[in-house]
Amino acid sequence: MRKKFTWQLLFIGIILTVLVTTLSLYNLRNTNLKSSIQNAQVIANVVKSGLTSHMINGNMDQVDTFINSVASMKNIEELWLIRSDLVKAQFGKENLRNPKDEIDLEVLKTGQIKYQLNESFTKTTMRVTVPYNSILENGIDCNKCHKVNYGDTLGAVSLKLDISDIKQVGLEITYLIPLMILLSILLILFLARRVNEHYVAVLEKLARSIKLAISGRFKEIVYEANKSNEIVTLIDDYNLLMSTFRDTSVDIERRLQGFIGQEANSSQINPLEKSKDIIKNLSNLYQFKKEIELDNTKIEIYNRLSEVFQNQFKIKHFTLIEIDNIKSKLTVVKSVGNSFYCKDNISDEPEFCRCARTKNDVISVDFHHSCPYFEKENKFHYCLNVEISKNIYLIINFVCETKNELEELKDKISFVKSYINEAAPSIEVKILMNALQESAFQDGLTGLYNRKFLEEHSKKLVPQIKRENLNIGVLLLDMDHFKAVNDEYGHDIGDKVLKELARILNETVRESDLIIRYGGEEFMVLLVGVNSDSDALNVANKIRENVRENEIDVYAGNKLKKTVSIGLSMFPQDSKTLDGVIKNADIALYEAKNSGRDKVVRFHESQVSSIDLF
Repeated sequence: MRKKFTWQLLFIGIILTVLVTTLSLYNLRNTNLKSSIQNAQVIANVVKSGLTSHMINGNMDQVDTFINSVASMKNIEELWLIRSDLVKAQFGKENLRNPKDEIDLEVLKTGQIKYQLNESFTKTTMRVTVPYNSILENGIDCNKCHKVNYGDTLGAVSLKLDISDIKQVGLEITYLIPLMILLSILLILFLARRVNEHYVAVLEKLARSIKLAISGRFKEIVYEANKSNEIVTLIDDYNLLMSTFRDTSVDIERRLQGFIGQEANSSQINPLEKSKDIIKNLSNLYQFKKEIELDNTKIEIYNRLSEVFQNQFKIKHFTLIEIDNIKSKLTVVKSVGNSFYCKDNISDEPEFCRCARTKNDVISVDFHHSCPYFEKENKFHYCLNVEISKNIYLIINFVCETKNELEELKDKISFVKSYINEAAPSIEVKILMNALQESAFQDGLTGLYNRKFLEEHSKKLVPQIKRENLNIGVLLLDMDHFKAVNDEYGHDIGDKVLKELARILNETVRESDLIIRYGGEEFMVLLVGVNSDSDALNVANKIRENVRENEIDVYAGNKLKKTVSIGLSMFPQDSKTLDGVIKNADIALYEAKNSGRDKVVRFHESQVSSIDLF
């Protein structure tokens, strides 16, 4: 900083010196020029006075001697007289005192003084011609002798002067001025440096401290005891400002980090910049929270969370997995990019998932596997565990292509977790709502859908079946002689028989088929999208056979076997409405029970008339 100040001052001094020198030379030239012209006019006036005296006294024959004496004066290299044509016409002697050059001719013509400056490296001369005009001056009237008009040019005095001495004196003065300026500047610089040295040192310390403050390190300045009161006050105020900035920024950062569950660290990143990022993320987080509160399903929340991962945090590969500990069930709810490389190892046995088991983050480490089921050698993973409810966990599996990408994810994982933590309560609410809805549509004894579910679901199912031009096979089942079981063994065994029937139905039909406890010991199976009534009959007979072969433990080693009767009707072949098909299946069931039970009966039109006759 000091060197910079010195060079700046020197530069200013040089510029000032050049300007002063230039102006001095310019003024010198003008002064020399004016002085030389004045000298020439003085000499011309002397010559003019001498000529007038000689003319009055009548001794014009001595004019040349007078001219030569004047021409011998110092610095006059040459002097001559010239006559105008008016004088020559009056006195004759045409070839006497004629003009020598263009300057003489111009002066005789205009009656004005003319000059010409001739400069070389070693010598400077001035060529001057001063006119001699007819005037009335000092009691002398030129027109008494000359027959001309007042103001006419009678002649002129021409001189060639050597003005090198005058120029040399001016140059010496000109050289002396810049030298004095430079010496003055150096003296001022020397005195200024001595006086302001401690000010410059303080400014340098302030500059270094400000640079550190920009990077987040608010350092105070240490000063010497011999500083002036003004500097001490300045440094004390600055140190107070830095300490206030440091304490305030750290406190703001710590409080903001508390919102996102991140611990403060001692990194050299500017805490104000970190606080700015935290506030920005908190603002986005607030908007996210308001949006998920309006989402209808947990899938919408998962999709919104996925968009945040991709758009805000630039995460390319991740999978959202729900694990139900009670059911030992793993469900992939959202997958983006290439991830979940451990799927084959934990899908059937989710309790193997290290993140779910330890309830801690599981991150790729060097030299050994943090998770034995992540088998991609050239990939890196970061798994999070979020407890959605008492028995349901959300595992988020992030996969990174490079080690640097993993480190970047670690840096922003606290913000990522803040979004997940905000989403978790809303997801739990949606799960509870689904559970409540399922309980409203679920039979408490068997866990199957109830009749209310059939009424609600059929409103969506029938239009879909019609749009896709599919079939529904409706099986209506009734446990044969079920009242006898209750009477003989009690209602607890009766409940066990119904549960066994529900189990057999679940194991026999497809997941896409719907099983409903229609009432008491009566069950209904909707074979959604079945190809034909023969396929439906095959399923019905398989159910009937599985029930007949199943043995139910009663008590004391006793076994119980039961049978079912089944009625089948097809939608839309047998009726254009689902209610009509159910009624037809009920008619077929009646015929199966009436004809000996343990049978499957396909509905046909003739059954309607026989029921009516009965």
